[in-house]
Amino acid sequence: MKRPASLFLSALFAGAVLCAGCGEAAQPAARPAPLAEAPAPAGRPVSGEEALAIALANAGVPESRAQVRKLERDGDSGIPIYDIEFETPYGDYDFEIAIETGAIVGADYEVQEEWVRRQPARPVSPEEAKAIVQSKVPGLPADAIRIRRESGDGYGRYEGRAAFRGMVYEFEMDPGTGLIFDWTADLRN
Repeated sequence: MKRPASLFLSALFAGAVLCAGCGEAAQPAARPAPLAEAPAPAGRPVSGEEALAIALANAGVPESRAQVRKLERDGDSGIPIYDIEFETPYGDYDFEIAIETGAIVGADYEVQEEWVRRQPARPVSPEEAKAIVQSKVPGLPADAIRIRRESGDGYGRYEGRAAFRGMVYEFEMDPGTGLIFDWTADLRN
């Protein structure tokens, strides 16, 4: 009689293992904290920990889901930066944060499209897609964002671009979830 109970417990355990991470609350890149809410230095350079917090907030990744691969001082175009790389179970992220100001001067990340498609459906219109991008770039006017719908791969996506305050932003977003799965931000001189 113990056999059915052990089979039940084994099945329950296997189900728990298979579902680990299913339905997780992390929404990478879709609903990031606006930069205005990110930690800001009070007239002093940012620390490495503050730079990491800025990157995580912009990516919409909880610290508990990020495995930091690199956090080091560097320079880019004469700007002292923190070069930050981290991974999650669903994507890879690279950020460059200006040490003096805490500004993001470079970002590049990709989230697995398969993971995005497994997230709860929340279809977004092109206008809502622009608002999501604006939440990542405070002050960015909606009319500065160029967006188009592509469907060559059979799944559909929004592809877009914006230029603002010396930065160029390019992105791909899933219209079925509102999640950005490819994001690039480059400082252009």
